[in-house]
Amino acid sequence: MAICVFDIYPDGRAEAVTDDALCGEEGYRWWHFDLSDPDLEPWAYANLHEVPAGSLVQNQTRPRCDQFRDGLILNLRGINMNEGMDADEMISIRMYVQENLLITVRRNKVFAFNEIRAEVEQGKAPENPAMFLETLVARLTDRVQKHVESIDRLAEFFEADLEDKNTPVPRELPVNRRAVIRLRRYLDPQRVALGRLAGLDMSLIPGDIALKLHELANRAIISVEELDELRDRLVSVQEEHDANVAQRQARHGYVLSVAASVFLPLGFLTGLFGVNVAGMPGVDHPAAFTMLCLAMVALGVLMVAVLRLVRWL
Repeated sequence: MAICVFDIYPDGRAEAVTDDALCGEEGYRWWHFDLSDPDLEPWAYANLHEVPAGSLVQNQTRPRCDQFRDGLILNLRGINMNEGMDADEMISIRMYVQENLLITVRRNKVFAFNEIRAEVEQGKAPENPAMFLETLVARLTDRVQKHVESIDRLAEFFEADLEDKNTPVPRELPVNRRAVIRLRRYLDPQRVALGRLAGLDMSLIPGDIALKLHELANRAIISVEELDELRDRLVSVQEEHDANVAQRQARHGYVLSVAASVFLPLGFLTGLFGVNVAGMPGVDHPAAFTMLCLAMVALGVLMVAVLRLVRWL
């Protein structure tokens, strides 16, 4: 049923669990589930109050931190590192925590959990649920900051490209703008949830762990502020590219307008003298074509002079 179940002792030792009891006799028991497990919902409602049970099995979540009696309901989001999936489609993590119980539920693979599980199996488990939370939040926050830094490097590259006015709009620019929007959608409430977690006045979160959680909450605030800055920078890059495109189009339209102004009267003359009807002057004069060409050249020069006079050139 569960992905893994461990009894974790105060010295960091861990043992795989074979019984069905909700809690162990010493330390705390960690239950780790996949949301798609059909046995999860009946197990949760059979062993927990309906409020934390419902928070563990709900399909749609947002980051939250709520104290429930002597326990803690905590939902977080992490960078999606699964193959073939977008990193900014953040994966959800559902948790219910008591001093002797930790239940975690994930929809997709969470690499932070995999790392913690490997340490648990090596006998290096977090000694209590608060340390487990601090370890998990730290790894989730590290991955968020690394991903935000990668977007920041791309933004710097896009800004450097603007030095060449003829550089086309990068194909990655709209993708990264959408990524920033999606990341901020979850990281802003996660910032609030981590702040509440660090500020809880309960024995579950001792003072030294609370200080570390405060620092992690501060790092989450920095990530949100960086995302706000990145959003504005990417919008500015997009606007400057749009302005460059509009400027090039205006310049091309201006050139075409000037050419049309010069050649419009010349086209009128060629059309007029190309009429194949009797009575056209110069039909029988051998120098008529030369005179017409010279007149058109003179008219063209006159049109250019007029355009310069009115400051169109």
